[in-house]
Formats: sequence, C-alpha cells, structure tokens
Amino acid sequence: MPAPSPLPRIHGTWPGGMPYLSIGSGTPLLFLPGLTPNHEPPTGADRRFQTRMLLPFAATRRVWWVNRRPGLDPDATMADIAADYSFAMRQRFNGPIDVMGQSTGGSVALQLAADHPDLVKRLVIVSAAHRLGTEGRDTALRVSDDVLDGRPRTAYAELMRMLGSGAGSQRMLAGIGWLLGKNYFAHASADLMTTIRAEDGFELYSRLGEITAPTLVVGGERDAFYSPELFQQTAAGIPHGRLALYPGRGHLATTSDPRFVSDVLSFIDPPDETADDPAGAPTAERPPDAPGRPADGRPDQPSTSARPRSGHDDLAR
Repeated sequence: MPAPSPLPRIHGTWPGGMPYLSIGSGTPLLFLPGLTPNHEPPTGADRRFQTRMLLPFAATRRVWWVNRRPGLDPDATMADIAADYSFAMRQRFNGPIDVMGQSTGGSVALQLAADHPDLVKRLVIVSAAHRLGTEGRDTALRVSDDVLDGRPRTAYAELMRMLGSGAGSQRMLAGIGWLLGKNYFAHASADLMTTIRAEDGFELYSRLGEITAPTLVVGGERDAFYSPELFQQTAAGIPHGRLALYPGRGHLATTSDPRFVSDVLSFIDPPDETADDPAGAPTAERPPDAPGRPADGRPDQPSTSARPRSGHDDLAR
C-alpha cells in the first residue's frame, strides 16, 4: 500500500497573529500564498486546494503555509506586510530559511528578501515579478472597485478571467467567477482591499540588486497579470537570479506544468550541496517557548515606498 499523505495541521496562528497550516517534516520551507478574500486559515475546498499544492514539497520539507495577518492597517504597503513576516520569522526560526511566494505572495516575498535579506536563504517567486503588468494592475483596481460598489459577481468574473492562458479558458473561468462571486466575496474582509492597494503600489525594480538570496523566478509565458519581459527583468535584476518561463502557461496553470515541482525541488535542494556547506545547513525551528529575535521583540522597521491612493481608499477604512 502507498504511504499515507501527510495531513495539514492547523495550530492557530504564528507570532503576530498570522494564520498558518503546517504539513510534512524536515527543513522548513515558508510558503506565502496568493490573494485571498480574508486572512483566516483556509477551510473546505480552499484548504484542500492549498494542501494539494504543498504536498510535493512536504515529502522532504516541513512546509509552512502562512497568510498575511488579519486587521492590516488600511494604508499598509508591501513593506509593512513584509515586516509582519520578518517579525514572525525571527520569533519562529534560528536563522534564514527557504521562502516560496506565489502571485501576491511572490510580491511580498520579493519585498521580504530586499528588506530583510538575513531571513531568506533561497527564494522562489511563482507567477510574480517586480511589479504588476499594466493589465494586471488595472484589473486588480477594477476588482476592488466592483467589490466596494456591491458587484461581487462582476469582480470575481474579472479576477478569474485573468487566470486563463487564452480566450477560451478566460471565458470559461470568467463564467465560473460569475457563478461563485457572491459566495467568494461574502467572506471577504477589508484586508482584501488593503492587499490589492498595496500590490498596486508595489514596484521593486530599483532594489532587485539588494536581494542576496539565490532566486528562482517561475512564470507562464501567457500570464495575463505579468508579461514575459517582467519575469525576465526580475530574474536578471537579482544577482543570483534565474528564470523558468513555461510556454503556453497562464497565471493559474504555471504550478500545474509538469516541470514546476522538479524545477523548484532541484533549486531548493541542489544535488551537489554538501552537508558541511554553511549555506546548505538546515535552520532549526525555535521551541514554542523560546525567546525570539530581535531581543526587544519589536518588528523590524519596514522600508518606505510611495503608493498611489485609490479613489475608494476612504470607503475601505
């Protein structure tokens, strides 16, 4: 009989109130998810979806799926969100760990690696780049406006359409979004609007050179939120960056490409890495009652960045 799959274990929250699920065992791998309607532990179908994505890595790693903390300040930037992760990571681990971020989580992961390079050993960026593409940014803001104006079906149809890789899949996904929109946004919180605005103002091109962690950027050639050029610029701007660009893949299909899991595993667990290599030494997790870093227990001060304001900023407060 095949060995049973490891089951996710929800233990509440990380330091700072960040919801998580943990799966597998071994060297830690931190996974930052894409946009979610709220910042709560995933349940039901969403939990099963997230678990399936993590299972290939949980065979050799203890994967930590950690969402943004609930109750973000309405004016929070990507730097502020990254600072939340840095604070929690300093409490939870004794040193740098491997980090993988997908979509919006990839934007946060890039900010984290630039602002707090001592926390990131290796970095995997999936379906994200140093900024959103023009169509991706316009769509995100339309989704925000539609939600705030009481059009959840239109909002989710627009969001789902962008996940497709061509006209046919985009029409199909838009239809699914229209059907499920009211249910999806029934569980939305103000944190969704805050995160959309933070990503709208996210631009890290001039700081890519500050990312010291070896980085793998994985993107789909037909991603509607980003262009191949944005993926290429991101990988090229990071000193130890490399790119895996999958032809014919859209935003949703990147992680289902048959090359994805092997590309990521060979990057985070290179076969030529030796046990006495300091860069390859596993990072210990702190016992729950161990004091965290820094000694004063305060989160790091995030870098500042300008962020254009949406016409609906006041409505979302």
